Amino acid sequence: MTNPTHLIKLSVGTESVEGLAAWQASPQAQTDDGQPRHVTRMFPKREADVLDGGSIYWVFQGLIQCRQRVLRLDRVTGSDGITRCAMVLDQDLIRVSPAQRRPFQGWRYLAPADAPPDLAAGRQNEDSLPPELAGALAEIGVL
Repeated sequence: MTNPTHLIKLSVGTESVEGLAAWQASPQAQTDDGQPRHVTRMFPKREADVLDGGSIYWVFQGLIQCRQRVLRLDRVTGSDGITRCAMVLDQDLIRVSPAQRRPFQGWRYLAPADAPPDLAAGRQNEDSLPPELAGALAEIGVL
């Protein structure tokens, strides 16, 4: 693994890490082999860099709160005949230090230097702070 490229995406339809985990546990959000996946219209041009240890960082209510390793990128064809990208993800949702992020559409590349660090192993199961408080603390550099 050299210098992976990460992705960042707003979690639409879920408002928390727990909500994303519940959605990804549903059959419609999984591949045939039981891995969670996220289907998107655009296929990353930097596929090799993303697959070289990259993760997708999830944004909830204006804060990056967790990440998942990208295992593979599958081409899938929808019922409308359009080919899309299915990002097949590791089942582990790894909490990260909350970092503010303004709204955007689709996914974006995220340089490793801009990715928030993982929370320490002992903090992975802590309850999340309310988004407003976590955002305020992140803004002043406490989180």
